[in-house]
Amino acid sequence: MSVTFEAAASAVRDALSDAGRGLVEREAMVELIALSAVAGEHLLVIGPPGTAKSEAVRRTARALGGSYFEYLLGRFTEPSELFGPVDLRKLREGLVETQTTGMLPEADVAFLDEVFLGSTAILNTLLGLLNERTFRRGHTRMKCPLRVCVGAANALPEDESLAAFADRFLARIFVEPVPDPRLEDLLAGGAMPWDAEGGRWVSLETLDVLSRAAREADLAGVRPQLAHALRSLRAAGLGLSDRRAVKAQRLVAAAGVLAGRSVPTASDLWPLVYVVPTKEGQALARDVLRDVLASSENPALAAAALEASAGPRARAQRLAQAGQALLAERPASDSAEALAVWRLKLEGVAREMDASFAPESLSDDLKVLRAGLTEALAVNGAVSSETVARVQGV
Repeated sequence: MSVTFEAAASAVRDALSDAGRGLVEREAMVELIALSAVAGEHLLVIGPPGTAKSEAVRRTARALGGSYFEYLLGRFTEPSELFGPVDLRKLREGLVETQTTGMLPEADVAFLDEVFLGSTAILNTLLGLLNERTFRRGHTRMKCPLRVCVGAANALPEDESLAAFADRFLARIFVEPVPDPRLEDLLAGGAMPWDAEGGRWVSLETLDVLSRAAREADLAGVRPQLAHALRSLRAAGLGLSDRRAVKAQRLVAAAGVLAGRSVPTASDLWPLVYVVPTKEGQALARDVLRDVLASSENPALAAAALEASAGPRARAQRLAQAGQALLAERPASDSAEALAVWRLKLEGVAREMDASFAPESLSDDLKVLRAGLTEALAVNGAVSSETVARVQGV
């Protein structure tokens, strides 16, 4: 039985929701890995150690199915540690062939930590593998099933000789330690082990449905808007290379498909921000493209769309999802302390809604959320009458 891309997009959305549970401030990273996998591109994650980069990749790889390969590179890493050892039996016959079983050339999803520390021999081999999905070493030539490779580093390389390799990672995201206001969420998430077996996940066949739909997507309608966005970036001094500009279309098409759209629209232009190579450049791109990205939204990749655009539709979607999830998490016990903490969180959602949207501009999802907050705060004892009045729009 064939799976429609709408059903496939829904399945991926559910799997990513499970994978990201407890990963505070890393939801966008999880979603970008899936976006890159559907687009057939690679993702570079820049951030300090201890920011859950590897955990996010492992969970997403599990959610997407297929084989997974992970390795921490160092100055003395040997090529055989990534690609496999030389076949000694063939070597006796004068053939230099590699045993790739269980190694990077046979992986569907790969994570290479400290990716820029690899030797010249490793990086040269990786260039062909990442760009052409082909592994070449000695007499070994093989096509690789790699959907996405996630590279991680503490900072972008300053060595110009690494520029060509770094450019193979089309999408980039910069992560920071969890901010102070979310430390409670971080501690709670860290105390709750992730159930790798219990979470929802999709098959490679499902991923293939989405990838095929993205390749076949008609971009003609959105191309003028994309060209306008690229001109705006150039005018601001953020010119992208021709290769990055062309490949950005793959991310736009994948974003549309994951949102359930066979034809991408202006709502799917937000991945362009992640194509900008530097952190400072991405911040400027968000400002330059504010009007272009105002309509950004994606039910499957809400966090990534919001972080890229900070657009009102994406923000409304993320707020509605978070608020409804919180309403569903009412403490089972009648503990006064647990109810008080829950009510404070409800009030936090109400304050964010009030700060972000005028009552007349609320989307249907936010109107439903407002009604739910009003009832929950009234029934369970509101933090203050002012809060209820604000939520009711008084």
